[in-house]
Amino acid sequence: MASVLSHPTRQPTAAALAALAAAAGAGNILTEPAVMAPHLTDWRGKHHGASAVLLLPRTAAQVQAIVREAAAHGVGLVPQGGNTGLVGGGIPPVDGSAVLISLKRMDAIRTIDPDGLTMTVEAGAILQRVHEAAEAQGLVFPLSLAARGSATIGGLVSTNAGGVQVLRHGTMRALVAGLEAVLPDGSLFSQLTGLPKDNRGYDLKQLLIGAEGTLGIVTAVTLKLIPAPAHRAVAWAGLDSPQAALALLGRLRAASAGQVESFELVPGLGLDLVLRHIEGQRSPLTGAHPWHALIELAGPAALQDTLADALAAALEDGLIADATLASSGAQAAQLWALRENLPDAERRDGPAVHHDISVAVAALPGFCLAATAEVEARFPGSRVIAFGHLGDGNLHFNVKAPPGGSWRAEEAAAITRLVHDLVTAAGGSISAEHGIGTLKRDDLARLLPPAHLAAMRAIKGALDPQGIMNPGKVL
Repeated sequence: MASVLSHPTRQPTAAALAALAAAAGAGNILTEPAVMAPHLTDWRGKHHGASAVLLLPRTAAQVQAIVREAAAHGVGLVPQGGNTGLVGGGIPPVDGSAVLISLKRMDAIRTIDPDGLTMTVEAGAILQRVHEAAEAQGLVFPLSLAARGSATIGGLVSTNAGGVQVLRHGTMRALVAGLEAVLPDGSLFSQLTGLPKDNRGYDLKQLLIGAEGTLGIVTAVTLKLIPAPAHRAVAWAGLDSPQAALALLGRLRAASAGQVESFELVPGLGLDLVLRHIEGQRSPLTGAHPWHALIELAGPAALQDTLADALAAALEDGLIADATLASSGAQAAQLWALRENLPDAERRDGPAVHHDISVAVAALPGFCLAATAEVEARFPGSRVIAFGHLGDGNLHFNVKAPPGGSWRAEEAAAITRLVHDLVTAAGGSISAEHGIGTLKRDDLARLLPPAHLAAMRAIKGALDPQGIMNPGKVL
């Protein structure tokens, strides 16, 4: 089902491009094809678009001027962060009817407030720089993901990114204290003070978080920080089932008084791919295991003994088959590398159809096994690799083609339809942390409850009646 919302469908006129260039300011526009090329294709090479120019404003006032001119000339604007997205949300339409705008030159870390535990940064700031700035103050911004060296804060906010610490600290929705954004009419919404308590009507910043640039362009964000944990403990365990992994998570939460920072579920097949395709990786355990769990605890008190004792008890009870505890930061990094390299190893192994889904935490083990069995039965020769963040119900449910083969377009579409139908029937979500973009837009319209979909369309129509904000995305 295609979007019913109207949006620009013709290429911008010369007059419109001249007005946008003037609004962006001298030196803040690129047109060279070779320079623009990386911005017109996503990093996986699956989504492609066209744009006459790339606008690179340096201030919120310039973003406002750009949006006003875009509205006046009916030109669509596609905001792009680090271009590390997986659903095509930051790629312009193929017909060249929209113009790219990147805030990567707006990358300042404006202020850090150690008393209020907040940091205000511009949207183009790279996540890794935010981590480093917080750490210099003895603080932590508790959101991490593999693309931290290129992902921007604006992009993370716009997609409501998750990562490996959602279990304890939540997604970007929980980590944004304040927001500044340019709305579709060119006005500036500014709420950067980060007040812990503020009940002045609707929380507009939450409306913009996760909207993927369809309701406005995020220009600055006030982030929530936490004191840096004094101690961390990391372990790897081998298990027989996802049910055993969930039971282990419950034990660790109780034993540590809630200090479980991350709990990653990895199938044995996934670990095998990492060991086969990524140089320098070693198996953390002796013997093979159907499932694995990567565990990290973090807090103010020593946690090594707590984790060791809990794993020893789980081993004695038969809940786990084996485990190893990192004795140094280097060993912890080696264990984390096994998990972080899994997506790359899977891509090197051959084609797959990828899904980013979520179900209730208690339902995840059963769903994982049942959905795997159904998909593999319906598509003979396929292999499901399901891994992810067990404690928040998020699975990366990837369906690999038979060895040496590949999926035809119609097969890939049928697989995705089946997976999305299964997760919807289980009361889950077809998008856990990567957004909707264009990739999942039609299935969102097909599967979202009608009242929810109608409300979203009403909001979009009210705030962006011309449909110029990231046209064709989400709705």
